[in-house]
Amino acid sequence: MPRGRRGSRVSALEGGREEEAPPAADAVPSVLWASGQQPEAAAEQILLRGIFEIGRDSCDVVLSERALKWQPIQPERPTGDSKCDFLRKEEFIELKDIFSVKLKRRYSVRQQNCGTLLGITLFICLRKEQNKLKDSTLDLINFSEDHCDTWFRQFQKILAVTEYEGHALSLLKECELQGFDGRHLKLLIAVHCHSVQELFTATQTLKTSVVCIGGDGFASEVAHALLLRAQKNAGVETDLILTPIQAQLPLGVIPAGSTNVLAHSLHGIPHVVTATLHIIMGHIQPVDVCTFSTTGKFIRFGFSAMFGFGGRALALAEKYRWMSPNQRMDFAIIKTLAKLKPEDCEIAFLPFNSSQDLEERSTEGSRKSDCNDQWQMTQGQFLNVSIMAIPCLCSVAPRGLAPNTRLNNGSMALIITRNTSRSEFIKHLKRYTSVKNQFNFPFVETYTVAEVKVHPRSNSSRHNPEEEDGPYETTSGKSFPWNIDGDLMEVASEVHVRVHPRLINLYGGRIEEMIPK
Repeated sequence: MPRGRRGSRVSALEGGREEEAPPAADAVPSVLWASGQQPEAAAEQILLRGIFEIGRDSCDVVLSERALKWQPIQPERPTGDSKCDFLRKEEFIELKDIFSVKLKRRYSVRQQNCGTLLGITLFICLRKEQNKLKDSTLDLINFSEDHCDTWFRQFQKILAVTEYEGHALSLLKECELQGFDGRHLKLLIAVHCHSVQELFTATQTLKTSVVCIGGDGFASEVAHALLLRAQKNAGVETDLILTPIQAQLPLGVIPAGSTNVLAHSLHGIPHVVTATLHIIMGHIQPVDVCTFSTTGKFIRFGFSAMFGFGGRALALAEKYRWMSPNQRMDFAIIKTLAKLKPEDCEIAFLPFNSSQDLEERSTEGSRKSDCNDQWQMTQGQFLNVSIMAIPCLCSVAPRGLAPNTRLNNGSMALIITRNTSRSEFIKHLKRYTSVKNQFNFPFVETYTVAEVKVHPRSNSSRHNPEEEDGPYETTSGKSFPWNIDGDLMEVASEVHVRVHPRLINLYGGRIEEMIPK
């Protein structure tokens, strides 16, 4: 399809003045359209054609199956004037970037009816810099009731907004104002629950989508509940999930927490309006999910986990809930660094087979786990073990905590930090904030894996929430702290982590565009 200049497209939508097009580069004479040099446009069916005022110009507007195009109406010029073609620039909007439409009216106090018709307003999604999306409007001004009604009905038919007209706009406005009240919408359902069990019950009746508004902990709980409900509906035994069923409902994540790693990884930026527009526009992509189990018992679904330093810091932060989220996490990290000590454990992992098709891997489930000759093992003193199925982008790690993985490539990043001095470990942590290779240390090992087993061997480093120093036991017995998607999980034995390709659909942008270079 022939396209005009992208710069003039944006300037027109934002009310800016257009720049004069260079004759050789930007002029698109109408002769080329009819000559067969643009077969895609020539075959495209024209649905409507009319005259509207756009900006301050009267324009010839054409609505086709894929785009809305307009061109200022120029006064007639003498025959043979070569400048005539150059001035007739055409601009366009692709219909896939329009998310709603409404009639534009002017209301006054004296009017008792629906107001004076001014035209039609289109609501558009624009892509800005740094993966940011922005909503904009385009007004098509025409005072004719019949003319506008014909166009309005055609837009409704194309955009399929008859059933939920205005609800996408209300959600966008709600998110821009940060006024999250948990209202239910016909198109999208924002769910605020106090527990996974509550959402687990609520998802029985949902038939559209779920939008969670919060941080990583809440987003992970919602994803866990959706996947758990899918297993229950499919009759899968939830005590030991080897080959989980994909969640039926897509999930939207709007960042509103102290940490927004999942939303940042999905959208490339922790921006409320961008996340909302991805949901409204229906940008869906499948995402890999991990299952965590121990001694033959399923624990939960998740996207990332940390054992050792990451788990200890979170366990300490949970004791200071009276602090603000950022303060207690900073305090916990500093105090954990001051009492830095390694975990004695054994790690077994199954290397990722990139040649194996994702669908084949998802149907095979855990049968490959029986091939013991493929497993590799390492043991020793480890300061931190990170297992991540998503890049985990965040403000302190612009490239991500696991920059070499993607959202749905069917693998996990296993990052092992062996015992070293405190100063060297701090250098490693600081390296995350830059674009340098944070893994370029002799004590850091990285692997691309499909499964991981972490077996702690040291009893002296087990966790007790009642104390901060020395060995101890909890009421439920000895345990080790795990940081799973920002939630504290205490596990007393070996943890087995498997990645399952494309297990849940999340609203977000295209993957390769979202990873910073």
